[in-house]
Amino acid sequence: MTKHQPTQRAGFAARLAFAALVAAGTAAVPLAAGAADAAATFPQKPVTMVVPFPPGAATDIIARTVAQKLGEKWGQSVVVENRAGATGAIGSNYVARSEPDGHTLLVATTSSHTMGPNLSTKLPWDPVKSFAPVTLLAWAPNVLEVNPSVPATSMQELIALLKKNPGKYTFASSGTGSSIHLAGEMFKVQAGVDMVHVPYKGAAPAVADLLGGQVDIMFDTVALSLPHLKAGKLRPLAVTTTRRSSSLPDVPTMREAGLPDYEMAAWIGLLAPADTPPAVVQKIQADVGAVLQMPDVQAKLQGQGTDISGMSSAEFGALIKDELGRYGAIMKQAGIRPGD
Repeated sequence: MTKHQPTQRAGFAARLAFAALVAAGTAAVPLAAGAADAAATFPQKPVTMVVPFPPGAATDIIARTVAQKLGEKWGQSVVVENRAGATGAIGSNYVARSEPDGHTLLVATTSSHTMGPNLSTKLPWDPVKSFAPVTLLAWAPNVLEVNPSVPATSMQELIALLKKNPGKYTFASSGTGSSIHLAGEMFKVQAGVDMVHVPYKGAAPAVADLLGGQVDIMFDTVALSLPHLKAGKLRPLAVTTTRRSSSLPDVPTMREAGLPDYEMAAWIGLLAPADTPPAVVQKIQADVGAVLQMPDVQAKLQGQGTDISGMSSAEFGALIKDELGRYGAIMKQAGIRPGD
């Protein structure tokens, strides 16, 4: 299995250490014969990987890349099915209600599983109890970017500009409560600035208006904006992770640029329905880890502006629980309430 990226927060490291101990203890318990047999013969039929977002975005491309390699490895077709809607809730609900045998999997994200659930009190599924975490696939850093008409070439220049003109400049997002939105709200709080949030129905139309100058600023995923950044149509000022993006090595992190407590790292991971046999989960995790080590897969995923990961089931589960609480607190601070 690939070595996962270093955790993005020091506080989360302790949770991972505990989770690893739990995982080690669990591994020492002999598996029931039936569970072991299920893992040995898995998959017994085609596997469906549900992407709870429209086709074409980084999540979908990553899912299809991994699915193709898993299909070759397993000798069974692995079909990617897009079930978009409600910030990932529709596709997530479908998988949560599916047969817990490993043949239906969910490609989950930060938005669908740690931010979206904080925005709704009526979800028919629970982000923790309804799923068995399999593994993390990749980190997807966001980048603070501006339309070239904005007179700022660094984050500090942008902060000075916003402080001089409170409420004048706008920042776009893919929707209220999305990782792109929360990245902007964190920036407002930590930088002590005021800018107007303009939510869109998806990141693509938001980027289109940013390119056109209808909005000024965005904290977009590196994956979507990378072609525009390379072409000089947008200006990158900082990335939101604690480490520089492999796709934008010359762009500083928010911490390097002057906000020492800033960190926002979106992720893409794989979940199975709750009660999926642990041996099956372990087999999928191991096989996905092998796929993530393939050079052509790494090149494809990094070309999408993501950084390859790979985590144990226990580590990934701890990450989800940690971020549910963390982003809930950020939303409360920003005045974002369930149902907004």
